[in-house]
Amino acid sequence: MPTNYLRRSSKRAPPPSHPSTKRETACASIELTIAGIALRVKVDATPSAERILAALPLYSNAETWGDSIHFEIPVRGGRDRTARINAEVGSLYYWAEDERLILVYGPTPISGNAEIRLPRPCNLIGRTSDDLSGLAKVHPGQKVTLKRI
Repeated sequence: MPTNYLRRSSKRAPPPSHPSTKRETACASIELTIAGIALRVKVDATPSAERILAALPLYSNAETWGDSIHFEIPVRGGRDRTARINAEVGSLYYWAEDERLILVYGPTPISGNAEIRLPRPCNLIGRTSDDLSGLAKVHPGQKVTLKRI
């Protein structure tokens, strides 16, 4: 074994940051299709969003929780500076502890008056301004697709 192998692997420099990646994320959009309902989500420039964009396309099954839909994705990561417990209608969040995305279109079972509460602090991924009224008809197990547009 070469003698410099350990030295090189133990003193790795952090990966260089690529400003072009941040610019691409800032103006990126994804199409989130749930049970045939297509929504355009404008993605924020965050570490979680970058990991999700790199993993696209993604496929999962919907689960419902109050007026929100969540689903598993094969993306790992921790909380970032956008993590919050209170949500906004039309926002897409990454729940790091369970490796899930949550799309909120109304109150959850733990919401209080004038607030929409998430199960734990979740990272903001992006927002949609599309009509969310059809999401009330989504049933657990229906197909979810995410792809970059």
